[in-house]
Amino acid sequence: MNKQLILKKRPVGLPDADTWELQSNEIPELKEGEVLIEQHFISLDPAMRGWINEGKSYIEPVQVNDVMRAGAVGKVVKVNNHPKFKVGDFLSNYGGVQQYAVSNGTNCHIVDPNLAPLPMYIGTLGMPGMTAYFGILEVGKIKEGETVLVSGAAGAVGSIVGQIAKIKGCRVIGIAGGEKKCKYITEELGFDGAIDYRNEEINTALKRECPKGIDVYFDNVGGDILDAALGRLRMHARIVVCGAISQYNNKIAVKGPSNYLSLLVNRATMQGMVVFDYAENYGKAAAQMGKWIAEGKLKSKEDVYEGIENFHDTFLRLFSGDKMGKLVLKISEN
Repeated sequence: MNKQLILKKRPVGLPDADTWELQSNEIPELKEGEVLIEQHFISLDPAMRGWINEGKSYIEPVQVNDVMRAGAVGKVVKVNNHPKFKVGDFLSNYGGVQQYAVSNGTNCHIVDPNLAPLPMYIGTLGMPGMTAYFGILEVGKIKEGETVLVSGAAGAVGSIVGQIAKIKGCRVIGIAGGEKKCKYITEELGFDGAIDYRNEEINTALKRECPKGIDVYFDNVGGDILDAALGRLRMHARIVVCGAISQYNNKIAVKGPSNYLSLLVNRATMQGMVVFDYAENYGKAAAQMGKWIAEGKLKSKEDVYEGIENFHDTFLRLFSGDKMGKLVLKISEN
């Protein structure tokens, strides 16, 4: 039997415990060219909140009564004549929140647990790492000596963005919630400064940490923090819109920036980025980040919790901020 987390309704605001239902269902027989993956770790990402909304987006919404979509990493335990994968292979995949996933191999990639821990393949070497890499380098177009501001700086994407910017010779300021996270990004990750949005007035703190303004702002949160960053832009600044976690559980309309005319005054640009657009270059990015990790230039942190039955409580940590680095749910030990 296969434990599966099924979407039962579309939530309004913060998802409650009845949004999903844990079911046990039979594993179907494999068709020609399919593999059965025993899921070991599930990736929990803010984007998942948007995936359960109805409406047009960059990806089709998860349908009610379907398995909850999620990135994962696991081991192939059964194969029906697949041309690429064999029993014993470890794969990163989008098999969803379930113990076993059946796949024809689409969006599956072989990973090596001897080179890096499996959770890293759904973190720094997975979608969050790819988002950070392409977002700050391809969209942000950072240059040595620039001031880079990152919100959600202690999270899976923000922590990698800041470190890459440091590697490239930028001055990096992170916005995070609480003293512990601010110390983490400055003392462990090497950020040049930190702003504690929970305990500081954001505009005053931005003047202190970015006295000459902001060249690149990597936005993971939206809302008031985005508005404040717009007010500190330098000429030809770039804003990378990666996410808006402060707005995902709104029961009213999303709050847009009132300071948007700063884009005009400073001839600045504001561009959204979706990691899937860069899929053909994931290998190149993973190789570069793997090299930085081996050289000690890039640190990876996974915050791992256990049990598919604990999905809801663990998922909510994304929005309470009660986690550090990449949030991962451990499904199987085998």
